[in-house]
Amino acid sequence: MAPLMRVPLFQFYPHLLLLLFLSLVLIMQTVTPLPVHKSPRLSLHNKDASLLISRNRPGDAISANALLDFKTYFYKQTIDHFNYAPQSYATFRQRYVVNSKYWGGQSYNNSPIFAYLGAEAPIDNDLSAVGFLNDNAPSFNSLIVFIEHRYYGKSIPFGTMEEAMKNETTRGYFNSAQAIADYAAILLHIKHQFSAHDSPIIVVGGSYGGMLASWFRLKYPHIALGALASSAPILYFDNITPQNGYYSIVTKDFKEVSENCYQTIRKSWAEIDRVASKPNGLDILSQRFKTCSKLNNAEELKDYLETIYAVAAQYNRPPNYPVTMVCKGIDKGSDGDVIGRIFAGIVSYKGNKTCYDMNTYNYPSETSIGWQCEMVMPIGRGQNETMFPAAPFNLTEFIRICQEIYGVPPRPHWITTYYGGHDIKLALNRFGSNIIFSNGLRDPYSSGGVLEDLSESVVAVTTRNGSHCLDILEAAKTDPEWLIMQRNTELQIIQGWLTTYYADLKSLNK
Repeated sequence: MAPLMRVPLFQFYPHLLLLLFLSLVLIMQTVTPLPVHKSPRLSLHNKDASLLISRNRPGDAISANALLDFKTYFYKQTIDHFNYAPQSYATFRQRYVVNSKYWGGQSYNNSPIFAYLGAEAPIDNDLSAVGFLNDNAPSFNSLIVFIEHRYYGKSIPFGTMEEAMKNETTRGYFNSAQAIADYAAILLHIKHQFSAHDSPIIVVGGSYGGMLASWFRLKYPHIALGALASSAPILYFDNITPQNGYYSIVTKDFKEVSENCYQTIRKSWAEIDRVASKPNGLDILSQRFKTCSKLNNAEELKDYLETIYAVAAQYNRPPNYPVTMVCKGIDKGSDGDVIGRIFAGIVSYKGNKTCYDMNTYNYPSETSIGWQCEMVMPIGRGQNETMFPAAPFNLTEFIRICQEIYGVPPRPHWITTYYGGHDIKLALNRFGSNIIFSNGLRDPYSSGGVLEDLSESVVAVTTRNGSHCLDILEAAKTDPEWLIMQRNTELQIIQGWLTTYYADLKSLNK
């Protein structure tokens, strides 16, 4: 087999971890572990960002008493919505959570339903983190609903994740089309459950969930009146967006904070390779970076650093602004050598620890286990295009690896075939309506987002300083004015949709 071009671990860890996990539990045929192209984490949650926020905003977190207002339900969900084969009628329990504390009900002008569409994780953390629904329910008298994505949390078919991922057939039901069909079935059930036939539904999602929200509005306009799609990179498919879009914004974020920081990072990769090539070079790097275990190669360290920089940029949130934290450490250590300055950046971001685990971002989780090859997002970078080493996306290799791991090849053009993407303004100018695409322009994934209005009601709301999914997170006392204004703009648009809907409903009922 020909040697593979180096691809940063941060770009392929969901698939690599899935392979490792499945190998451990021996539920797949034996294969040699292979590096798989990895896209940067597409999620509104991040452990590093959450820890930074909790240190500085202990009083802003939603209270335990508020969580008591949520009631958990389980819906008997169909495993396959698109086939009439006998096995398609199998069912599983899908979790959804409801807060009716502020709901005006059907009798109060058909109060709306705000529904959060779960993404690639259990919904437990979303209940507190995604504050947009909770913060605004009192003013809209809305019913709050959180729906868990199939194959996550307590909504795993076939009993366990191990069983669900056991073979091609059970894995095949794990895709976005089935997921949004699940949401359609549950939302119609909720309308019946709460006698809310005429209550309009606004769906909300962030990151992958934001893509689902926008696609849900396009596929099920009879169920959702509108969608708020936060940080949804729906154009990062099929080469609509340049491969280097993501890492170009990461680079821009660091360069805007500090030219010295940017230049130091750019020089560091060659310096790490130079030191690693020395006798006992890996021992030297292990000591300089205080790694918890000895480095096996320089790539481990470089992958760790690449992940830190990408995560810091993607979740560059107030009040801490992680990119600024990293650069502050690098700049303060400017009297030292390149290696010393890079390590100072880690300490500034991660805190002063006895050691630093190079595998922090690589341990299997339910999120990483669940990802498959459906979302073929060609994220890469060429030579001297960013502050990172070259790592172009190789579609041929990606297809080969998915084939070896899952027994089926990915379909690189299917997302744009099924949901659209090419010539999106022409397509949605007449066809689509009532979608807000919100993006913070410091978010690397905004490079694949909708950044201009596509029609009068398919609109883009952007903020220059915003980061990934920041607008739908819980409001805080420390929120800057630009973030408050962004949320207010989104609320005004949603209120406009509701006003028009109620007028149409009244007219039709005369």
